[in-house]
Amino acid sequence: MSSAAQDDLLFKALAHSRRRQMLDLMKAAPRTTGDLCEHFSGTLDRCTVMQHLGVLERAGLIVVRREGRVRWNHLDAGPFQDIHDRWIGPYALAAADLLNRLKHDLEGG
Repeated sequence: MSSAAQDDLLFKALAHSRRRQMLDLMKAAPRTTGDLCEHFSGTLDRCTVMQHLGVLERAGLIVVRREGRVRWNHLDAGPFQDIHDRWIGPYALAAADLLNRLKHDLEGG
């Protein structure tokens, strides 16, 4: 899969608030699919939770490990580091440089 296609999967996965909530829940520790279904009971059915987990898995944001009938969903921090390295870091540096130049200009430099 091309890098652009993988980026599209990643950002599509992050675009949905429920998937971001699922990632937040997995941040501290892996969660079973049953745990996630229980957490979202009343708002999402099991099928919908599974669909969201599938999107997260295809995007590489989670790794699924099966133990018998139990699915453990683990957060994979690698794609977040990739986003930071590719997008956030360079844009933050550019913004900081712009602010430094503005400060310099305003101070009469």
